[in-house]
Amino acid sequence: MPRRSLASSIAFLSLVAAHGLAAQEPARYDTEIRWTSYGIPHVKAANWGSLGYGFAYATATDAVCTIAREVMMVKGELSKFLGRADGNHESDIFHRALLDAATVRRFNASQSAKSTRFAVGYVAGYNRYLRDHRSELPADCRGADWVQAMTADDVTRLTIGVGIRYGVGRFQKEMANAAPPGELRTGSIVTDFTLPEGVGSNAVAMGKAVTASGRGLLLGNPHYPWQGSSRFHMIHTTIPGELDVMGAGLYSTNRVAIGFNKDVAWSHTVSTALRSTLYALELKPDDATQYRYGDGWRRMTRVSVSVPAKSANGAVNNETRTVFLSHYGPVVASEQLPWTAARAYAVRDVNLANDQSAITYDMLSRARSVDEVEAAISQQGVAFTNTLAADRAGTAFYADISVVPNVDAAMIDKCRVKPPGIPASVMVLNGADPACEWKTDATSKVAGAMPPAAMPRIRRDDVVSNANDSYWLSTPAAPLEGFSPIIGAERTARSLRTRAGLAFIAEALKGGAKATPQTLEDMLFTHRNFGAELLLDDVLRLCAGPSEPVVLSGTTVDIGASCRALAAWNRRETVDSRGGHVWREFWRQAARVPGLYRVPFDPTDAANTPRGLAVEQPGVREGLRRALALAQQRLAQFNVPLDAPLGSIQYDMRSGERIPIPGGEGGTGMWSVITTELKPTGYTPIIHGNSYIQVVGWTADGAVEARGILTYSQSDDPASAHSGDLTRQYSKGGLVPLPFYEKDILADKNLRTLRLRQ
Repeated sequence: MPRRSLASSIAFLSLVAAHGLAAQEPARYDTEIRWTSYGIPHVKAANWGSLGYGFAYATATDAVCTIAREVMMVKGELSKFLGRADGNHESDIFHRALLDAATVRRFNASQSAKSTRFAVGYVAGYNRYLRDHRSELPADCRGADWVQAMTADDVTRLTIGVGIRYGVGRFQKEMANAAPPGELRTGSIVTDFTLPEGVGSNAVAMGKAVTASGRGLLLGNPHYPWQGSSRFHMIHTTIPGELDVMGAGLYSTNRVAIGFNKDVAWSHTVSTALRSTLYALELKPDDATQYRYGDGWRRMTRVSVSVPAKSANGAVNNETRTVFLSHYGPVVASEQLPWTAARAYAVRDVNLANDQSAITYDMLSRARSVDEVEAAISQQGVAFTNTLAADRAGTAFYADISVVPNVDAAMIDKCRVKPPGIPASVMVLNGADPACEWKTDATSKVAGAMPPAAMPRIRRDDVVSNANDSYWLSTPAAPLEGFSPIIGAERTARSLRTRAGLAFIAEALKGGAKATPQTLEDMLFTHRNFGAELLLDDVLRLCAGPSEPVVLSGTTVDIGASCRALAAWNRRETVDSRGGHVWREFWRQAARVPGLYRVPFDPTDAANTPRGLAVEQPGVREGLRRALALAQQRLAQFNVPLDAPLGSIQYDMRSGERIPIPGGEGGTGMWSVITTELKPTGYTPIIHGNSYIQVVGWTADGAVEARGILTYSQSDDPASAHSGDLTRQYSKGGLVPLPFYEKDILADKNLRTLRLRQ
């Protein structure tokens, strides 16, 4: 067996010792990877260690540079190899302080022997790939000193790092630069409290009452970034007699996150639940590093973090930074969260204690029914998403059983404080009152997390869906109510994207029609803009009336051109559609017009309200005219023709080829989501949106049938044959068969096989 590095050997021995595995247990791996069309790997092994080995090798084949960069980040070594700029230094301080040796040890000790074998095998498989291909790595990282062998502790850091990205992970600069009054280390830091770009998804699960087969049917449609470590990667993993699951996981993770087996299919959508809370700390008058807790004072812990950083001359020197921790979590500081003599803020993230992801997804991958899906996610390893599922028996299921602070409505009423400058979407609790600590529940598997029994879920024989609004309207027939506000809002208006999905579902099932897999595929690939279907007629009526040109900062704009473009638009965003981008730019402004809707939101008719633009109101009328003028002016400024076919201005690049991309922004009413940004040079290549798409159902006799696509293709290496093949297919429209059964794998005309032993 090839010699391991010292660090890798130490990590391996510590893991096997922690789980009572014999040190002499063969660390030999035997796995078979079979690639079918579009570079989809099917990893087959006899045990969990060998499965991890093949999983890592197959993923590294398409994403080795991205994985190496992510490992560098979670180890806190960006500054060491890339220098301090671009937020690298703050990222290193953050990761070294929170993903320290003690945190990693606790996580490792909590894992099962099976998970440990898989993780150690994953490390060996990744390192084998580096040995096999070091001289021929993609151009992005070929010869880079930061591409290094992985250790088992790195896998742990990667796992925790994904879980905390939407909690404390959003406060890296604030944590790294927090200091008592008079010791501010950097210039002004402005906290961005908005959810990062690239977060979203649609999912629909249908049951036997509405499907033609009388069995379950599921659409999974996550909206995720088209670049970086949050790209999905399709994979099929098999241990004969124990595991057989296909789907996709992120480049930087090591399980199938969204997928299917012969009995169930599931998907995730990012939920509205919070993963962290801020605590307002009342500081001691003569010491700004002590804070009140009940009748006494607690002293902040000073943690010295050493970060190796490359200087301009290439020399690497260790730099030390002090990070301040409260018992809640790290102290953070920014313009909106100032550390004054009287107050400071700390953030507590529930996913820092989440060590349940492996057991959750292993159970989910082997689930045989919706009951077992519910049991799997009740292990509480789902960090920040809803789960929707359908099974072969014909049950549809929705749940937001994710990792959420155990804070109920009564605690929020008693403990919430509302400092100026902090949006209502951010929860700040009173850190001086011990009664404001998150509750402890013996049935929670994650410390501080809300118990699964207190979280929303529903089973149906008809339909459930989610498009990133809260659990409340997962089915209009039976709204879910009575849950903690920390999970989401009830009886509030739904987004245009949520309403689009509900409308398309109702339309497809109208008159008792039964759904097929093609029904769900068509719902997405017709690329209808529901916002325009609902509201454009009102805009065109405004256009048809008498009006004067709009004056914007002294410039006169004749909105007739944008009116004509919208009138000619087919209200879809296919690559051939013309005018949808005018609606996109118009709606950015129009959505903010006060008193916009003629019919206000009605919680008893949430799927259909609000609706109608109140164009008869002078203020609304002028606001909409101004929005049209701004859209027209902006497009003209950046030389984007109003009647351009969408595919000529919305595209992604593959080896110098511009591939037209259909879809549009969810905020404008699109269910099929693609997001770009308008720059002086025109629209950028795709930022995020439709990514891994799967439609999974069962035939009447119970055989699973699955179609899917990865919109940006499997590999992020431009030189790979699989960096754009699926992207071209997505541009044309429709999904491709996913070869799940052995006969389908063997029949694939592009089948190639690699047997790996170590």
